Amino acid sequence: MSKQARRTFTSEFKSQMVQLYENGKPRAVIVAEYELTASALDRWIKQSQTSGSFKEKDNRPAEENELIALRKEL
Repeated sequence: MSKQARRTFTSEFKSQMVQLYENGKPRAVIVAEYELTASALDRWIKQSQTSGSFKEKDNRPAEENELIALRKEL
């Protein structure tokens, strides 16, 4: 059983998928049509609603950002 290569998506693509969802297209249809995982789409929707950004650093909790900054200081 071979492992599939991990796909990457642009912020524009993620934004389009979230827009489709917000415009009423069913989640299951989006996942099937674009061959996505449901968890990826759910994560993009959550990121869009909380920070408006799909970048990892923009979606970290404040405590995690503080910890990263402190580690850099050391």
